[in-house]
Amino acid sequence: MKISRRGFIGSVGSLAVLGRGGLSKAADVKWQLPKKRPIKVLENVWIPMRSGQRLAMRLWLPEDAEQDPVPVVMEYYPYRKRDMMRKHDQTWGDAFTPYGFAYARVDIRGSGESDGVLLGEYLQSEQDDAVEAIAWLARQPWCNGAVGMRGISWGGFNSLQIAARAPPALKAIVTECATDNRYTDDAHYVGGAPTFDGIEWGGEFKNVMVAPPDPAIVGEDRWRQMWMQRLEATPPVAAEWLSHQTYDAFWQHGSVATDYASIRCPVYAVDGQVDAYRDFLSRVLTNLKVPRKGLIGSWAHREPEEGDPGPGLDWVYEEARWFAHWLKGIDTGVMHGPMIRAYMETQTASEVWPRDVPGHWVSEETWPSPRIRSQPWYMNAAGLSLTRDSAAKSLTCKSQETVGITKREWYPNDLGVDLPPDQTPDDRRSVVFDSAPLAADLEIMGNPLAVVRVSSDQPVAKLAVRINEVYPDGRSWNVSYGILNLTHRGGHEHPRPLIPGRPYDVRVSCYFATHRFKKGSRIRVALTESLWPMVWPSPRPVILTLRTAESHLLLPVRPPQPHESAPGPALLLGVAQRNDAADAQIQATRVTQTGPDANGFVSIRKELPQPPYVVPGVGTTLSGNSVWIRSIREGDPNSGVWSVEWDVRMQRGAWDVKTRSTIELRSTSGEFLLKESVAAWDGGKQVFQRAGDKRIKRVLT
Repeated sequence: MKISRRGFIGSVGSLAVLGRGGLSKAADVKWQLPKKRPIKVLENVWIPMRSGQRLAMRLWLPEDAEQDPVPVVMEYYPYRKRDMMRKHDQTWGDAFTPYGFAYARVDIRGSGESDGVLLGEYLQSEQDDAVEAIAWLARQPWCNGAVGMRGISWGGFNSLQIAARAPPALKAIVTECATDNRYTDDAHYVGGAPTFDGIEWGGEFKNVMVAPPDPAIVGEDRWRQMWMQRLEATPPVAAEWLSHQTYDAFWQHGSVATDYASIRCPVYAVDGQVDAYRDFLSRVLTNLKVPRKGLIGSWAHREPEEGDPGPGLDWVYEEARWFAHWLKGIDTGVMHGPMIRAYMETQTASEVWPRDVPGHWVSEETWPSPRIRSQPWYMNAAGLSLTRDSAAKSLTCKSQETVGITKREWYPNDLGVDLPPDQTPDDRRSVVFDSAPLAADLEIMGNPLAVVRVSSDQPVAKLAVRINEVYPDGRSWNVSYGILNLTHRGGHEHPRPLIPGRPYDVRVSCYFATHRFKKGSRIRVALTESLWPMVWPSPRPVILTLRTAESHLLLPVRPPQPHESAPGPALLLGVAQRNDAADAQIQATRVTQTGPDANGFVSIRKELPQPPYVVPGVGTTLSGNSVWIRSIREGDPNSGVWSVEWDVRMQRGAWDVKTRSTIELRSTSGEFLLKESVAAWDGGKQVFQRAGDKRIKRVLT
């Protein structure tokens, strides 16, 4: 199942393992899933806002809820409850609601059938509407007055954001694959450098913003008027994002990291080790003061019951246990035991997909864990070592515009083509520090940190760090990585140019990893100035000078506990059925690389067809296609081009609408050159077109 960011069309996730109640329980936990209650589903319910507008909601209820009121758990997205997320919503609602809950699936203002227009991500109006909706839900006769929120990606983001608003009826949340910082961890920038994902997501999101409501819900006379209002109102979102190149007020809005204390309800944070958002989990567990739990599995941007890459979890019990505890006041035992559970991989997903990732569950009673120690590995001239050389040497690292092709995706979603392969081709073009073969297994859990003494011959430069496990046969597999725009070395709010030739001790945080480096393997640190096509190149060619011995890697080493080969006591490793529709899309995805040719030109083309999908119970056929092209010429950082074209089509009877968005990014050394367009067709006739170009000053990027 693909929820948000990519593949929101025809989301057809399978939650086949839900509802079994098959999780093993701790010996001290007496609570069991209650007997199932018959449920009913209301296709559309209007939630009135004080503004006079209405939000559209699909609602699952126990049939006897008006006689025996229940708590309600809300999910809140712009991804269309009527069709695009229908299968996901239906499967979760059918599995979760019978255990004594209501499930409210609400479309954000200006999306789906909700009134108004959608003008951007995580707006103040989105939060205001949610606060009103929560109060309205709590007042309903079938509700016991307690409301929870859950969600993945966008829904995980706004669960945190709305919890920070502290509406009185909101008693607990489950946030999955989300973030507490919109600048550092939401596709647009990585380490202060613009990402291709910001362009790709801009193209996809424009289609979300301009999608029409369903005539069957809002009426044949009204849907087209609402659609044209959305088309006319749509802003150039990619230009807006690229105009905010630092962690300013634009990104701080909706970033709960600015004030963790504003969250006063319990939080369950969930993610997977392949997901690009995974760093948020450690931060919220560290900084929140409310009751909290964390879980990080082996998977990508998925919910635990889908577990791709596997193994997945039978998850309905855990959420029912969580929400029964906090929304019903029942001691279910959910807060007994460790604060965090994590899947300790013994191989990377890249090595084994589509098979399950080998490993086992581990846990820590508190986070940060006092058991995990930061172990320095020195980048000596002879390699990576636990002891530091007495003398340092200087090594040169030149920018290479085509380094990074083995790690091209920040957000790996189409796993068959997006997971990073053997890193050897990029390692050969990097400054590499290898350890000796390990004499014993070494397990890490947390964020590795590279501390590098570096100088640059240019005022703007980057440093990319990849941490790999190198097997005795020479294959190199990525465990974690980090990127830093070196002008952001003191923070992302106020960048400062580098003084050419001056050495700096910079700290590059790498992504959270729970991994066992195996006996006989080597630990590799690979340093480069570039990491294309994930991030946009520096404005001019760069030469970095790195100092050995004065640079080191800090690994979060975790001593293993006995008897950790079995699943944790509160979670049973389940076998989630693979999502056949998502697998079919992965098989249809095509990536073609041309070059590098004699002039160093490289082009990567990715096509993601969305085969026609008929929405059960509605009859709408959803289809679409997207094409991504990334190209560059070695030695010329401003020869780069990123372009995206997205098509989305909806058909049912005489209703036949299509939207298309395009975005293209180029640059000079001083400006970004951005083109955006959106168009729409009704019954094959074009009814809307808007295109625009914008020149945006580069702010030390």
